[in-house]
Amino acid sequence: MENGESPKRPHERLDVWRDSMDLVEMIYRLSDGFPRSERFGLTPQLRRAAISIPSNIAEGAARRSTAEYLRFLSIARGSLSEASTQLQIARRLGYAQATTIETDRLIDTIFARLTALMKSLDNRRE
Repeated sequence: MENGESPKRPHERLDVWRDSMDLVEMIYRLSDGFPRSERFGLTPQLRRAAISIPSNIAEGAARRSTAEYLRFLSIARGSLSEASTQLQIARRLGYAQATTIETDRLIDTIFARLTALMKSLDNRRE
């Protein structure tokens, strides 16, 4: 490229990957306020689930076959559901308040985009 920038990797062009990166950032900021007693409990579990979402999208996009890509997207969607459940637990315990409304909206968007991408890839296979 002329300006010295490297071309974007396939996953970096996906809105669902960018949204999931935003979600990771939101979850890190949110979980920063969790009680110290959750340092080895909910905090790392939630963060791992969140990190797994864009990581699996990226890994799938780098795979050579559509079947592998779909498998990694499915794992990402599972991690998204896991993170959503953990956020609900945090809310029930009083660790997460109003900031989760925006987070919930982003989770819904990511879920819908993952599902649409999976359906699109599935249709191309047929």
